[in-house]
Amino acid sequence: MTNSFGDRLTNSIRKFGPLCVGFDPHPDRIPEFFGDGLTGIGKFFFAVLEQIQGKVGVVKPQIALFERYGPSGLSLLAEICAEAKTAGQLVLLDAKRGDIGSTAMGYAQAYLGPDAWLDVDAITLNPYMGTETLQPFFDLASDRGKGVIVLTRTSNPGAADFQEQSVAGTPLYEIVAQQLAPFARDMILGSGSWSSLMVVVGATAPLEAKRLRAILPNCPFLVPGYGAQGASATEALAASVNGEGVVVNASRAVLYPEGARKAADLQAWKDIFDQNMQNTIGDLAKGL
Repeated sequence: MTNSFGDRLTNSIRKFGPLCVGFDPHPDRIPEFFGDGLTGIGKFFFAVLEQIQGKVGVVKPQIALFERYGPSGLSLLAEICAEAKTAGQLVLLDAKRGDIGSTAMGYAQAYLGPDAWLDVDAITLNPYMGTETLQPFFDLASDRGKGVIVLTRTSNPGAADFQEQSVAGTPLYEIVAQQLAPFARDMILGSGSWSSLMVVVGATAPLEAKRLRAILPNCPFLVPGYGAQGASATEALAASVNGEGVVVNASRAVLYPEGARKAADLQAWKDIFDQNMQNTIGDLAKGL
């Protein structure tokens, strides 16, 4: 497949750098002039899309923060994803699905299938119930030039509760990576060397990221935890390979810069937003 997710992601990183903007709507942080409710959220994110066009190649909407508004929220999410795709951005859906049998297939078809209700490039998955829960997503992604993103070593403080538990002397997150390794090789589908199987590895765990890179040399890493969670650019990019193979997610740090909430009008907000985004892009460039 010449248009694999792995190839598209690599091309995006080469063109725009590693930044991925997470689309997490928090109404109390959106400037008042955008308006209230879903209308205000929609206006805000369409303005964000306009500001990042040509500067950022990847966005990651968090489905739960739209889903809480019911069907109208999901409809808005679909509009935002469609607009991002039209602008040439890759859309990574943060949904963390994971279930067995026909339920897993239903989820896979809903987001990666030919009749998917939401047009995205890849979706996050929780592997806790085993590789059988991932297989329907692997199959559809491989057939349709899509990607899958599997939680491996996450950035949240509670990650250690399970992920760092030792199993016969090996941390559980490493066992997950070992189980994923053959699937990752099978999903090197394009003209390049990067797989269409991506893994989540938190920026707050740079040493673990380096160990996981040895286990998964061809997997792109989706790296949360940079910015608002305290990790530096150098930590976030610890597993990069010659500037490739890592996508660094920043949500609040990009969407809601200091002073933006009180911006009086659209131009004032744009000025604050653009300066902050330039600083973020520059910081990641130095981290490489």
